Amino acid sequence: MYDYDLLVVGSANADLVIGVERRPDAGETVLGSDLVVHPGGKGANQAVAAARLGARTALLARVGDDAHGRLLLDSQREAGVDTVGVVAGGAPTGVALITVDPSGDNSIVVSPGANGRLTPDDVRAAGSLFHAAKVVSTQLEIPLETVVEVARSLAPDSRLVLNPSPPRPLPGEVLAACDPLIVNEHEAKVILGEAARAGEEPEDWARLLLAKGPRSVVVTLGGEGALVASSDGISRIPSVKVRAVDTTGAGDSFTAALAWRLGLGDSLAEAAAYAARVGAVTVTREGAQVSFPTAEEVAAL
Repeated sequence: MYDYDLLVVGSANADLVIGVERRPDAGETVLGSDLVVHPGGKGANQAVAAARLGARTALLARVGDDAHGRLLLDSQREAGVDTVGVVAGGAPTGVALITVDPSGDNSIVVSPGANGRLTPDDVRAAGSLFHAAKVVSTQLEIPLETVVEVARSLAPDSRLVLNPSPPRPLPGEVLAACDPLIVNEHEAKVILGEAARAGEEPEDWARLLLAKGPRSVVVTLGGEGALVASSDGISRIPSVKVRAVDTTGAGDSFTAALAWRLGLGDSLAEAAAYAARVGAVTVTREGAQVSFPTAEEVAAL
């Protein structure tokens, strides 16, 4: 019935990465490694991660008619992503400036570029993609009104997965469509606002988030694993212990894997457990898309 296991609607950036001994404080300059350019952006990352696992994947995004845009299109096609929904031109390709310290932690500044021009009209024009997709995944590196249109454009039996990053308050219409809403601690607290004061534990945040309307919620907890919550209850998903080299893209690979597995019929807990394994492989390698594993590599972990 569906041509795609996953349609990703979101950002496509060139990641400009520099390794540092430590990230600079305000007003401070530090020396770093040679600059490395990787294809990235949360939308493009999720599409590549899903396709590499074996999902039939399409991407709806905007890039510039420039070298960074061509890099991104090449990386999508190499991974097997259908790029029929990628529009080129009108603004420079988005760029993410990333510093990575020796522990693998990163800091990121994003210049949206063409991502900011992905409009509700683009979503409406891609209606055939939505009707052909079992699951739709999106993020907040594109305009919020575009995300609202994504929620309105879902096929009757399809499922919306949203990672609200970078976080901002969300309209009820979007929250009600999420199944699941995937957040880390920071994102949970931004979306909850003052209500976050009512809880100190991830279980508390999950309950408060569910009360806002999502059909299900996943709270990622870094090295502590994840937590899944729905009307069926709340449960913890243990982490997979690995030596982290670079956490860039780990959240994107987690989200993509979870979305794909939900489309295959896994329960939320089963999908999150699989996604945790995908994320664990990802952090053992440098870069974003180049670090995403195949299904065979996940099975071998």
